[in-house]
Order: sequence, then structure tokens, then C-alpha cells
Amino acid sequence: MAYKLDERELEEKVTTLYQAVATEPDEEYHFEMGRPLAEQLGYPTADLDRIPERALASFAGVGYHIDMAGLRAGDSVLDLGSGSGTDAFVAALHVGDEGRVVGIDMTDEQLEGARAARDAAGMDTVSFERGYIEELPFGDDSFDVVLSNGVINLSAQKERVFEEVERVLAPNGRLALSDIVSREHMPERIKNDVDLWASCIGGAMQLDDYTDVIERPGIDIVVMRANPQYEFTSERAQGACQRYGVRSISIGARVNPHR
Repeated sequence: MAYKLDERELEEKVTTLYQAVATEPDEEYHFEMGRPLAEQLGYPTADLDRIPERALASFAGVGYHIDMAGLRAGDSVLDLGSGSGTDAFVAALHVGDEGRVVGIDMTDEQLEGARAARDAAGMDTVSFERGYIEELPFGDDSFDVVLSNGVINLSAQKERVFEEVERVLAPNGRLALSDIVSREHMPERIKNDVDLWASCIGGAMQLDDYTDVIERPGIDIVVMRANPQYEFTSERAQGACQRYGVRSISIGARVNPHR
């Protein structure tokens, strides 16, 4: 039987889930959260000690990739699906007072929490804006670096996401991300299950297809690594991991100078 993904329903499911993540970080979800997860994924303790605890409490990333971004003082950075703001705050430490970091997210509760954490910490070089990663509200060549952590797999328009990434990145701009992919192609009954998409399973692309989508608009992958330390906690998600090789990876890439 053929299924069709309802993108509006998917947005509602994802928004509801991450509203809860933002406001009730101590509840149980299908993934781990918080500072223990960040440490497990490889975030340097020195960085975690310097960013707002409130942001870390709702951290729900799937990997560590900021080391792949080559962040420099003065860089302009965009974080896609910034959530609690953890990656944006870490990036701000590396780009310094001369740089700027912008987080974009579609969930109001996440934005409110990230802004409150920023204000309490006095990290004025960080801002958070409401928007969609498929339609970025920024001009061409606006950023030196784009980051994303466990978010692009939730989009039903991944091709559009990477077209937008290429558009907003300056010449020789860098992309660093962590995301969920699969070893095998998953059947339509999984790919069109909104609940499994919201759980970061249904939207996981087969790895070769995912890298092709990244490179199609003119972005060259430079480095890629697996993140075996990231594990799903729900039984259903673990089953998909075993059967289809669903897993976390991190990728570092650069805009092709001959685009």
C-alpha cells in the first residue's frame, strides 16, 4: 500500500515534540538530552563550562561537528534549527566579539528559551530568529559558516535546504553538520510515517543519497565521520537502527569556489 507524507502534519508533530523539549527537558524522550549527552558526543568541557546551563539542559543534538567548521575570529555563523542554542553559544565562543552567530528555528518555545539564556549570559553577539530552514530569511553570501545538528533529517525538502545553504554561504564558505542517515533504503511505509519522521527515523536518507543532495548545489564534502556514541533510546528506533543501519554522522564541507 502506498503512503503519502503529510508535510503539514509533520511540522505539527515536530513542533509539538520540540515545544516539550524546550519546556520540559526532564521528561523522557526517544533520545538522550542535556549536558551528559553533549559530553558523550565530544563537546569540549571547556566550551560547555562557558555557555548557559539553561541551553544545555534542553540540548538534543546527535553529534559534535564544530571542530569541522574551522571557526575563526570575526566569522559570521548561521545555525539551522538552533533549538536551545547550545551550538550557537559554542560557536560564539570561537568567533569572538568581532563575529556574529544567528540561530534560526520554527518553534517559539525554543526561541524564547534560547533568547532568555542569551540575555542572562550577556552573549550579545548571538541572535535567534524564527523561520524555516527550507526558506532562509537572509541574503545571498550572508554567512561564512553554516552549522546544523540533527535537524535536516526532519525536513521533507532536503534538496531545498542545501540549495539555501549554498545560497547564503559566502564564497569558500563552510558547512558543518551532524545528522541521522541510514545504511539501507527504508521502505515507503517508514518513509511516509509522520510519527517516525518526528522521531528522526523516517526522514533519515540513505547515506549516498544524502551526500549527493549536499553536493548537488555546489558544496564539496571534505570530511565525514560516524558518531557511534549517539544512541536512540526507544525500542522502535533501536529496531530501525539494527535493520536499516540508521545512525548519526558528522560532515564538514565547503562551497565549491567554481560554483
